[in-house]
This record gives sequence, C-alpha cells and structure tokens, in this order.
Amino acid sequence: MSHSRRLSLEPAIDSTSRRFRDSLTLQRDDDVNKPDFRELDLGSPVSTLMPRVSSAAATPTSSSGSSGSVSGKPSVTSQMVKSHSGEISRSGMPTTTPNLKPGHRRSSSTGTPLIFSGSSFYSVASQSSGATSAVSPSPAVLPAGNICPSGRILKTGTATRTSTRAETLWTGTGNYGHGNVVKSGGGITGKTNHAVARAAVNGESSEELKRLGNDMYRRGNFSEALSFYDRAISLSPENASYRSNRAAALTALRRLGEAVKECIEAVRLDPSYSRAHQRLASLYLRLGEAENARRHLCFSGQCPDQADLQRLQTLEKHLRRCWEARKIGDWRTAVKETDAAIANGADSSPQLVACKAEALLRLNHIEESQFCLSCTPRLDHHQSQAKLFGMVAEAYVLCIQAQVDMALGRFENGVVKAERASMLDQTNPELVSVLNNVKMVVKARTRGNELFSLGRYSEASVAYGDGLKHDSSNSVLYCNRAACWYKLGLWEKSVEDCNHALKIHPSYIKALLRRAASYGKLGRWEDAVRDYEFVRRELPGDSEVAASLERAKTALSQESKSLGFNNEVEEVSSLDKFKNSVSLPGVSVFHFKSSSNRQCEEISPYVNTLCLRYPLVHFFMVDVEESLALAKAESIRKVPTFKMYKNGDKVKEMICPSHQFLEDSIKHFLL
Repeated sequence: MSHSRRLSLEPAIDSTSRRFRDSLTLQRDDDVNKPDFRELDLGSPVSTLMPRVSSAAATPTSSSGSSGSVSGKPSVTSQMVKSHSGEISRSGMPTTTPNLKPGHRRSSSTGTPLIFSGSSFYSVASQSSGATSAVSPSPAVLPAGNICPSGRILKTGTATRTSTRAETLWTGTGNYGHGNVVKSGGGITGKTNHAVARAAVNGESSEELKRLGNDMYRRGNFSEALSFYDRAISLSPENASYRSNRAAALTALRRLGEAVKECIEAVRLDPSYSRAHQRLASLYLRLGEAENARRHLCFSGQCPDQADLQRLQTLEKHLRRCWEARKIGDWRTAVKETDAAIANGADSSPQLVACKAEALLRLNHIEESQFCLSCTPRLDHHQSQAKLFGMVAEAYVLCIQAQVDMALGRFENGVVKAERASMLDQTNPELVSVLNNVKMVVKARTRGNELFSLGRYSEASVAYGDGLKHDSSNSVLYCNRAACWYKLGLWEKSVEDCNHALKIHPSYIKALLRRAASYGKLGRWEDAVRDYEFVRRELPGDSEVAASLERAKTALSQESKSLGFNNEVEEVSSLDKFKNSVSLPGVSVFHFKSSSNRQCEEISPYVNTLCLRYPLVHFFMVDVEESLALAKAESIRKVPTFKMYKNGDKVKEMICPSHQFLEDSIKHFLL
C-alpha cells in the first residue's frame, strides 16, 4: 500500500520558508518490507551511518524540512519509518551523495535541501568558511541531521493524505534518532514498543532483521539469530516466515517445545505454508508423535519429503512392535524396539523414554529404570494430546514415574504423580487402576508401620503382605516385612524377603543390613561379613556399620577356632580316614577328583572359595588316581563327583554340578 502525507509546519516562518513548505511532501515505497541489500559504511560520529563517496559527480537533491520545531511542539504528521540522513562534508573534503536505500529517493525538482531552524529554513552551502546561508545555492552539499522523518519527498502538487492520529517527536538521547517522528498515543513503553522504537532509530526493517538472523543462523550463532528473529517479529508479528525461522533457531538450541509452538503459530497465520508444515512434522518425529507428524507431513495438496516419510513409517513400525510386546509382557523386546525408535530419530521423546523405563522396571532393573527416567527430555511450553498405548503421552510418562517412585519408597511423590496422570486422562482405565493400586499400597504401608511401632509384628507383616498384593515389585514392603520376621525370630523368612527386595533393588542398603543381621542370628557369619563389607564400601564413614562388620569378623574367627577348622580343603587318601571324616557332626562335602581332568581343575578353586565362605562345613578332597581302593569302594565312575553327608548319613550325590547348584545344595543342608 502506498500513500503520501502533506507536512504541516509551524506558522512562524518567513516567506521563503512558506514557499518551500508548499513543495514538501512525504512519499512511501511499495517495497518498504523488502530487505535493503546495499552495504553501509559505519563511522560517522554524528550518525550511525556514513554514506559512501560516489565516484560520479554529485547531483542536485532536495528534501523536506525538519521533522519538528525547536520548541518541541508536535508540528509534523508522519508515520514512524526508517530515517537515514546524509552528513555535512568537512571543509576541504569532496562533496558526496548518499547511497540511499530503496524508498529514500529524493526529487531533483525542488533545489537544495533545507533545514528548518525554529522559525525559518536555511540551505546548507559548501563554503570554505563553513557558514550557512538563507538562500539556496550549492547543490553539491548534503544536509546534516534529519531532513524529514523518512528522508523521502513528495513532488509539488502531489495529493496528500493526513493521518487521524497525532504524531510527536521522539526525544531519545542517542546521537541518531533524536527528533524522529513517532505516533502519539502509543508511547515507547513495554518490550515490544521498545523494540519497535529501537528498530526505527537504527533504521531497521523487519526484512533486514530477518536477513541478519539468517546470516547468524548460517554461521552457527543461533542465540544471536533468535534475537534478530524476535526483533523482526516485534515489527511484523503476523509474518509466518519469521515464526518459522524462529522455530529453526529454537530447534538448533534444543528448545523443541518452544519450536513446536512457533511452527503451530506459523501454520495458523498461513495454513498453506508448506515449509512450516514440514518443519513441524520433523519436530513431531523427534518427539515420537507419529500421528501428529503424519498430519503435517501429508497435509492437503503437498507432496511429503521422502526422507521424512521413511522416518515416519519406521517410527510407526517400532511403536507398533512396542505396543504388541507390552500387551504380552515381552519386556526385553519392548526395550529393544524403544531403543530402535530413539535411534531412528525420535531422540527427544519423553514417552519413549518412559516406555523403556517401564520395561526395565518390570524386569526388576529398578536402578536402570530410575536412571532412564532421569534422562527424560524436558519440553517446556509444549502441551500435546498425542497418545501412546491408548494414554495421553504426558499422562503415561507421569504414570511410569509414579510406579518407579513407589518401588524406591518415595510414596508421597508416587501418589502426586499418579493423581496428576489421572487428571490428564481421566477416562483411561489403566491410569485409574494404577492410581488405585498406589493408594492401596500407601494405605497398607501406613497401617503396617503403625502396627510395627506398637510391637504387633505379626499383624504388621500381614498389612505389608496386603500391600504386596497390589504391587509385587515394591522393595520397601518386602524389606519392612523382613523386619517383622526378624522380630518374630523367623530369620529364614527374613532372609527370604530381603532377597526379594535386593533382587528388585540390588543396592538397597537397609535390606542388606537386615539380611546381614539375620545371617548373624543363623550363625552364617561368612554371609554376614560379606553383606557388611558391601555396605561398608557404600558407607565408608558409618561407624555403626564398621562396628557390626568387626563383630561379624570376630564371631567368624572364634567359631572357626572352636571347631578346629583351618578353612582349608583337607585331603583324604585312605578308606579308614574317609570313614572317620564321614562320621563328623554337621555337614561334610567330599570332592572326588582327578588331576588330569579339565573339569576337576576348573571347579577346584571354587571349592576352596566355598570352604572359606562356609566355615561350618567340612570340605574333603579325594584324588581317585592316588586312592583307587577308596574310589572303587565308593563306586566313583566319573569325576568330578561330590558326596554330601550330614551327621554321618549321605544326603546327596552330584556328578559335574554347576557352581550355583553346588552352593545351593550346601546351603540347603547346612540350614
């Protein structure tokens, strides 16, 4: 749109000024929103712009009068636009013509430019003395200061259009811009208006700011690019391309939630803007929102980018496989497919991270699940109704976080997150079930704690058991019930519940301490020492743990001495000695081996370890090659063979057992 306005000057001017006043007008370019690609020389002490020296001879120019009066009263009607003036050439220097921007053309029909000085105009002449004259001679000299608000002139006789809004001078204190005309009634206040005023002072257009932002983006200066795009938007808030470019800068800064918001705004401003749709689809792919990505990638009338379409189809495939694995409880496959989806480009998807965390939780890898959730991407300013597994994605993330908190004993946090998840998706039955379970577990734990504090340990164990019916992977409830068994003298059951808790949460300190104490009551000091040593490494400054470890070591040493054990595997070579060893009280283990057998050589070091681990058990070794009569009497046909006796009676015989099976058998008969 183009329009012109007649400039009205104060009445107190002379006839010469009045004559020139009638010839002054303001013209606006149709191309005002296009960027100015001309380069400017910086260096003027008065203005931020220094015009280039033209190689051709200067041509006569003319301009309008001053943008305001000396008295400061508003006397000019104009619109805030860019204002670039020329400079007075120094004495003895060649005169120059400014390298004007588009829209800054000056008419050659009105003679030398005039500057209004309070009550009259005066022309600027190039004289050796530097003085000014009231007439208009030299056309070769350019005026200093602002000639008119925009530096544009309307030819004499051009029709004018007046604004209905009053305009005032801006009284900025900078070297450039003092006296620029701005609209009154819309003062330079607030962040947006301040940005507009600054842009007007610096002669910036929104397209120029966009160009500068693009340049910064190409250089990798994304924060600086974002600043330029912000300033461009403040001048042209309805421009969709500025919003899209701002989204690109935010994406580079990993502020994906804000980038999505900007792309949505760009599409709202221009529903057919294909670049914004494509950028938004790419963002949704990174967020793992396949349905939203497909809607913008394949929007009406556009051919989707084939690379993005391939990524979308791959993401949909992995999400489908995750859904199928989750339905049948195949959690290892769920982990595999989630990792594949993230590797395919959905690297900023909170719901996919939560899916992996859920699978790890079901596999009793609670610590890995917690670590996985700690890496969940944060998406500020992004509220999506995208769904995963039939749940709103954000609600699903909160649901898994609640269950992990519960497994780690953070009951209050678990309740809060479960309630938030239920509020986000109130009709989803799975979320309702999770919330009910969480509340029942918290109720059972509270009831159990109350009964335990009253010394009613049997009833407390029942209460904790009720909680485990609603959450069978809750390590805290197992550990609390183990405490009840310990108080009731049921140390075997205490060890069993501690084992359950540690299977879910391997570094659970309280469960390790409780199991060590139970081992002590059972006289299994080797096991107690092992648990105390682990806790000691985790809590090196805990004096109570250190004291418990020393007591367990002392008890182990005294027990070994009282039984006469030297914690070494004893060799048996005669039938008589074998019969005497079998008749010993307690558990005795005989290892029939051959020094030439590879399996025997592999398992022998482990037998030595078991000897140290279980000092109450008698360990013996028989070399069948050296004791053929003994081997024949015991019908040894294959090595390694293990025979176990308890109080003189044979209780078990094993041929080539695994390490774990051998130890489990020893533990079984020892108890």
